[in-house]
Amino acid sequence: MTSRHVVGRAADARYVAGVDGFSHWPVVDETTPAVHTGFHLCALEPGGFIPPRVQSFEESVYIVEGSVVLRTPEGAVLLGPGDYALLPVGFPHGWHNEGGTVVRWARMLAPQPRARFDGDTFAAPLEDLGPPRAIDVRDPRNRLFGHIDPANMDPSKQTQDLLAQSASMRTALLVYSGITVKMMVDSDLGAQLQTMFMVQYEPHGVAGPHDHPFEETYYFLEGEGEATFDGQTYRLGPGDVAFAGVGCVHGFRNVGAGPLRWLETQAPAPPGRHSYRFVRDWDYLRAALEGSQS
Repeated sequence: MTSRHVVGRAADARYVAGVDGFSHWPVVDETTPAVHTGFHLCALEPGGFIPPRVQSFEESVYIVEGSVVLRTPEGAVLLGPGDYALLPVGFPHGWHNEGGTVVRWARMLAPQPRARFDGDTFAAPLEDLGPPRAIDVRDPRNRLFGHIDPANMDPSKQTQDLLAQSASMRTALLVYSGITVKMMVDSDLGAQLQTMFMVQYEPHGVAGPHDHPFEETYYFLEGEGEATFDGQTYRLGPGDVAFAGVGCVHGFRNVGAGPLRWLETQAPAPPGRHSYRFVRDWDYLRAALEGSQS
């Protein structure tokens, strides 16, 4: 059977050096089983920059470490750890590390960029509209940015003042079976081609085998998990990345003493119904049908 999943170990990360202090680890791209997803871990050295560009794909980013200036036609913003952003198709933007430390972030690209078309990226002019400002996710004019902290994944801390810190209308947590989910980049923020959200498993939290009609990528941030993809089991921890393609049966288990937390993306954006196909549900139906015929 052709592999429908990818596992990238942090210890084996291979960053491709670019120009002007930028490098990236293309964990999911055209060389993998993915057809909808590009997922990279990026680094920008102090003083480094990415010149202004437009792209024929949608991009969402999550800042892991350091601070970076993102320039857009609406002005420049300063993004730091826990901040995230949506860059719509054809939206001019450029990056500049004006600080003294390396900036690291994850980026999700959908549809998947194509090397034969120069990565579907085009140099474009961008006016400098002055010094960067901090993002204000409570400003109702904000339509591209958000912020999330580990505390936002705690069901006991979902008071109204904390909920107001989300840029998405879907501010409530989804909590089930020891699993907590909080949306970040979604249709409420303006995304059309993908989603990005945070997932947390409490100790002994489990998601049984299932698959989807879309691709998923998981960037592990905290804790230790056991993941199974089409019958192959892996131990995954901070810095590791995994990918499950359409039809790849997968499941997760928290095997650590504390919370297990990861950043998750999906492409294409999930349908309104039938996003999940749990193996146990269809096994139940099969047994029930066989029983009715005996």
